Amino acid sequence: MNYDLNIPLIKDYLLQLQTDICLSLEKEEGTEKFLEDNWEHSEGGGGKTRVLSEGLVIERGAVNFSHIFGSHLPQSATQRHLQGINVSSSPFQALGISLVIHPRNPYVPAVHMNLRFISLTQSHSDIPVWWFGGGFDLTPYYPFLEDCQHWHAVAKAACAPFGETLYVQYKKKCDEYFYLKHRKESRGIGGLFFDDLNQWDFQTCFNFIQNIGNHFLKAYLPILQRNKNKVYGKRERDFQSYRRSRYVEFNLIYDRGTLFGLQSGGRTESILISMPPQANWKYNWQAEAGSPEATLTEKFLQPQEWI
Repeated sequence: MNYDLNIPLIKDYLLQLQTDICLSLEKEEGTEKFLEDNWEHSEGGGGKTRVLSEGLVIERGAVNFSHIFGSHLPQSATQRHLQGINVSSSPFQALGISLVIHPRNPYVPAVHMNLRFISLTQSHSDIPVWWFGGGFDLTPYYPFLEDCQHWHAVAKAACAPFGETLYVQYKKKCDEYFYLKHRKESRGIGGLFFDDLNQWDFQTCFNFIQNIGNHFLKAYLPILQRNKNKVYGKRERDFQSYRRSRYVEFNLIYDRGTLFGLQSGGRTESILISMPPQANWKYNWQAEAGSPEATLTEKFLQPQEWI
């Protein structure tokens, strides 16, 4: 295996991707711009947080980059793997881009993407331990089959050059990961999710990550453009707020990225900016039979083959 890790190359790519995504979303927004906030990590490194709030299209959006160093991995990473590695004395560095867009119009889905790279340095070996992870997923509030089919078609196209089975494998992982066990329901319609990616040489793994990142706007912008000007009312906004509560529950209970950021001493404001601007919990609320709201939960928020 090729162990020549070009970490500056990863950093340059992620920073450029952050800029490209922000510029594209600002073009759709038309008025508000992303505000940039740079921060430093206590053990080294830091990040660049970019946030857009109270826009006409984007009610809250964050596109964040971080590159941090630490003396040992937090529990959210070590409890899953790394058998045989002395994580308590293995310094690490982690690079990543993480974005969440919460649109104003309830007919536009919320979207999330994360791309990350983690590398450990072991005192007893010159060979680094490293892996990539990430993916993207879509959380609609109203059911549009065309959107779901497009989203998954682009996800499949992003994986295709690297193997015929990758889309099926990573779609399944996404369906399993973005699942609220206590509710017995999916957070959204899924997409791609992968972790511990190092089965190829470094350059091939990095090429795959770039392909995922480069397909994000191809997947999301047509959906945003198709729905952002649709007329909605109080009913749709109320349902959006209700469904956003599921997003909050997942992030606080299950999301490993949120836990990793908090446990590694990351900047809390940058981590929790992924939360929706407002959410509402209703006791034992039930959608009206046959309504679009019922169709979403009964038919769309179920793992299925979209393409």
